[in-house]
Amino acid sequence: MSANVGSIDRIVRAILGIALLWFAFFSGLPLADSPALKYGAAILGVVMLAVAVVRVCPIYSIFGLTTCKAR
Repeated sequence: MSANVGSIDRIVRAILGIALLWFAFFSGLPLADSPALKYGAAILGVVMLAVAVVRVCPIYSIFGLTTCKAR
């Protein structure tokens, strides 16, 4: 698969992934006490970080989208 996630998109996904993981495990907010929200946020955070690392978004691939600059 070819890369379809650009630099800015990658940075935003990494920041969002870290924020979701922080919310799930370290925030101490009452909202994070719900197991569904806690583990949902954790799974989504891991997925966002994984996409940022590998630079391939499966949803972008399905719809033929890309945020990479033309090479």
